[in-house]
Amino acid sequence: MASEEASLRALESLMTEFFHDCTTNERKREIEELLNNFAQQIGAWRFCLYFLSSTRNDYVMMYSLTVFENLINKMWLGVPSQDKMEIRGCLPKLLLAHHKTLPYFIRNKLCKVIVDIGRQDWPMFYHDFFTNILQLIQSPVTTPLGLIMLKTTSEELACPREDLSVARKEELRKLLLDQVQTVLGLLTGILETVWDKHSVTAATPPPSPTSGESGDLLSNLLQSPSSAKLLNQPIPILDVESEYICSLALECLAHLFSWIPLSASITPSLLTTIFHFARFGCDIRARKMASVNGSSQNCVLGQERGRLGVLAMSCINELMSKNCVPMEFEEYLLRMFQQTFYLLQKITKDNNAHTVKSRLEELDESYVEKFTDFLRLFVSVHLRRIESYSQFPVVEFLTLLFKYTFHQPTHEGYFSCLDIWTLFLDYLTSKIKSRLGDKEAVLNRYEDALVLLLTEVLNRIQFRYNQAQLEELDDETLDDDQTEWQRYLRQSLEVVAKVMELLPTHAFSTLFPVLQDNLEVYLGLQQFIVTSGSGHRLNITAENDCRRLHCSLRDLSSLLQAAGRLAEYFIGDVFAARFNDALTVVERLVKVTLYGSQIKLYNIETAVPSVLKPDLIDVHAQSLAALQAYSHWLAQYCSEAHRQNTQQFVTLISTTMDAITPLISTKVQDKLLLSACHLLVSLATTVRPVFLISIPAVQKVFNRITDASAQRLVDKAQVLVCRALSNILLLPWPNLPENEQQWPVRSINHASLISALSRDYRDLKPSAVTPQRKVPLDDTKVIIHQTLSVLEDIVENISGESTKSRQICYQSLQESVQVSLALFPAFIHQSDVTDEMLSFFLTLFRGLRVQMGVPFTEQIIQTFLNMFTREQLAESILHEGSTGCRVVEKFLKILQVVVQEPGQVFKPFLPSIIALCMEQVYPIIAERPSPDVKAELFELLFRTLHHNWRYFFKSTVLASVQRGLAEEQMENEPQFSAIMQAFGQSFLQPDIHLFKQNLFYLETLNAKQKLYHKKIFRTTMLFQFVNVLLQVLVHKSHDLLQEEIGIAIYNMASVDFDGFFAAFLPEFLTGCDGVDANQKNVLGRNFKMDRDLPSFTQNVHRLVNDLRYYRLCNHSLPPGTVKL
Repeated sequence: MASEEASLRALESLMTEFFHDCTTNERKREIEELLNNFAQQIGAWRFCLYFLSSTRNDYVMMYSLTVFENLINKMWLGVPSQDKMEIRGCLPKLLLAHHKTLPYFIRNKLCKVIVDIGRQDWPMFYHDFFTNILQLIQSPVTTPLGLIMLKTTSEELACPREDLSVARKEELRKLLLDQVQTVLGLLTGILETVWDKHSVTAATPPPSPTSGESGDLLSNLLQSPSSAKLLNQPIPILDVESEYICSLALECLAHLFSWIPLSASITPSLLTTIFHFARFGCDIRARKMASVNGSSQNCVLGQERGRLGVLAMSCINELMSKNCVPMEFEEYLLRMFQQTFYLLQKITKDNNAHTVKSRLEELDESYVEKFTDFLRLFVSVHLRRIESYSQFPVVEFLTLLFKYTFHQPTHEGYFSCLDIWTLFLDYLTSKIKSRLGDKEAVLNRYEDALVLLLTEVLNRIQFRYNQAQLEELDDETLDDDQTEWQRYLRQSLEVVAKVMELLPTHAFSTLFPVLQDNLEVYLGLQQFIVTSGSGHRLNITAENDCRRLHCSLRDLSSLLQAAGRLAEYFIGDVFAARFNDALTVVERLVKVTLYGSQIKLYNIETAVPSVLKPDLIDVHAQSLAALQAYSHWLAQYCSEAHRQNTQQFVTLISTTMDAITPLISTKVQDKLLLSACHLLVSLATTVRPVFLISIPAVQKVFNRITDASAQRLVDKAQVLVCRALSNILLLPWPNLPENEQQWPVRSINHASLISALSRDYRDLKPSAVTPQRKVPLDDTKVIIHQTLSVLEDIVENISGESTKSRQICYQSLQESVQVSLALFPAFIHQSDVTDEMLSFFLTLFRGLRVQMGVPFTEQIIQTFLNMFTREQLAESILHEGSTGCRVVEKFLKILQVVVQEPGQVFKPFLPSIIALCMEQVYPIIAERPSPDVKAELFELLFRTLHHNWRYFFKSTVLASVQRGLAEEQMENEPQFSAIMQAFGQSFLQPDIHLFKQNLFYLETLNAKQKLYHKKIFRTTMLFQFVNVLLQVLVHKSHDLLQEEIGIAIYNMASVDFDGFFAAFLPEFLTGCDGVDANQKNVLGRNFKMDRDLPSFTQNVHRLVNDLRYYRLCNHSLPPGTVKL
């Protein structure tokens, strides 16, 4: 025994040293190695058993349990059966003897180790494993311990991890399912007993707010008065021990419900009991008593009781989240809903709004979260099922949900409730679409609720009604590209929009008067503007007035966004029916934008510049954005007006232009300038009125942009204005025949516009880079950047338009394009410039390659191929960082466009493109771990194969007639093989995105071109690919793609199932190391010869799982012993 005693002392001092602050990392590594070696020894467990029974040192106990865990999970097969028996006998005894005194984390770890043994040996060698747990639960002294064991068993055995064979996993699940009824019975018994035992003392309920709670709604919700009566009982006060037992029992139930199917085992009495405990979460009275009685123990009790409510709601939500409900369980569900809505009514009970909110604030935050989860699951999963029950009052439910939503104490809680309303509105919309005949009936049923919802959501986004809450929202920090305030507004407006879709007239008549009120305030500001020495000043100075103005402007900004969001509900089929409403809105918006631009509110001095100036700018910008949202409506009006030629439409457009023009200036703030530019683009692109070019305001913008002496706008604005001007000249006018499009005049104007925009650029010479240059290099780069960003945008926006528009565009650009090609070689070592030039050429190739004509396109491609030598590629990829890689990626993208071009024009380039890929780019990037360039290269290879299949496989007419008899002729075989090999190599690399992309490419080539059936693939590559994919599954390196890999293996194997089963599989198993011959036979036998996709992929995953399991089992123990 001395050696054990000495080892224990040595281990204790090692552990103390390891966790001491002064121990160096080097020494820690030494100790770790020593401990690991000790754990690997045969028989180390005997020492650990002694350590566990003889030490009080937590570290030592934890280490000893880790040794056992390692032994059971990784070496159990090799442990002699006598030793196993001894371990199975000793550890439970140890647990029983010390469970009350052990720290909880050691006790839980010991429980897990015993459950791990059960996972391996029950029922064959450890037949009393589960009976022992049931006995522990039934004995009052050990009930908590039994419940911990039960929960651990449910966690470890129902959904075990990798390290078991599939057969054993299935066996364990079946064994556990056999026990479910007994277990649920026991848990129900425990919870009921505790409840009943403590309820006796509360037989005469004290006068309390609960006594008057059974109103009409209650009797409506709860058909059976007995359950209403039950749920009205006062909540018992539990002692600490009972609280603890109940929380463990509820935790067990929550985990069991996560995997057992809904069935009769889940009895009505169990459900009722869970609901009793759910009431703990919304019982504020008990919490108040706890805090009144003052002692800290009572406060803790109050928190614990809240936790019981949270756990009970977790159980309910586990059941709720199951979509597949057997017929016999539907009635249980209805009962669950009724009981939960009883709780919801309890939480929201009160007519005075303040107390509902304060009640929700007093509830445990997690309880409110769980309750919201329940409501979301109810609406998303079960509403369609429950709505049909006549006894379920959906409208009353919505009333409760309404109170619950608008009294949420936190923003997150409110967001979550808005999500629930969104789900409900989506459900209603789809229901109406599928049953158009009942539309009126459905809408009448819900109309009041929806109007209430709309009004309240609109109130919530206004400072007038909700200032305190809105001021808490952060409008500075970006999260997912939006601030907290923007998210709040966006989610609210989505709800408004969905109600608008269902009830357009109501929604409009609710929103418009509110918008109108705030507009009056804004339009009335003119009377307060006075002229001062330095300009115009807003003569509102009293603090209170400034604050009210601030709130009104913020609200106007939000309501303008709401008006814009609803634009889509005035167009299409309903254009005529809702024309007057839309016209009213648009006229107001035009008036407001013009007003803002004329009195220059954006430049006005105010008493509180840091607040009011941004407010005024924002309202102006939002009015322009809202008007832009109506551009599709204006386009529809344009085509109607074209037939009637109404003056009203002309006035709307020209007034809008009068509002835009003053804002296109370097003196205007970016936010406002960009809103004006976007509106101008929409007028030019979406509305396209014929008379736009002749409006003086538009002429003014043309002159400003083409004037060389005028100051240039910020990049983004310059690009947008140039796009708008170009589109005015290039886009065909709607509803006019070709001969009335005035192309000759427009063509001349467009040429002069582009000529003015590219004036400085066309003067650049290739010598601009050389040391003797006249213009400094940085200035040259600025000219290139400014010109190409504008030209590229113009081309990109015209690329989907008619041939005539593209033709004119290319004629105007031709000289600039030739200049670009001449400049390109001079800038090849300036990767930032090359990047911009290639972006421009890529856009040209995508949009105007037909207009550029074949000879010039060939010249461009040849120039690029000559410039991108092996050395240049290496320099770009290896030495120039991300910009260099971007340059190569854009070059490859241009080639992607080239190889996709139908017809024979660019076919002569294929050999040199493939050579560039396989001999120049691929060798540089193949071994680099970085994903740069790889995705683009493989996309180019895929497109080359996909669009030029006949370059590799000559398909003769005869062969296609006699499909299956004649094999297609193969050409350019070495290149094809090299490409396929590159794809195979990419599956051995860790980058999961590349893996997914390339697997998709192979599958597409197979679906479209029968790649896997081609002789060369079938005979020389097929099983190599299957082998690689199986190895990837075994190594778990790309686990997220398990399903896709399984399907790909099936598609490859299905080309030659006989070969797969007879030759590949045995060969694959023979080559597997780490498994013995017998195990290989079992693996082979278990792979059934199924030829349908679901069974085959299941067999693949079974093979992979069991192969990993056997390797784990065979992982032999290292020889040699180490003494501590």
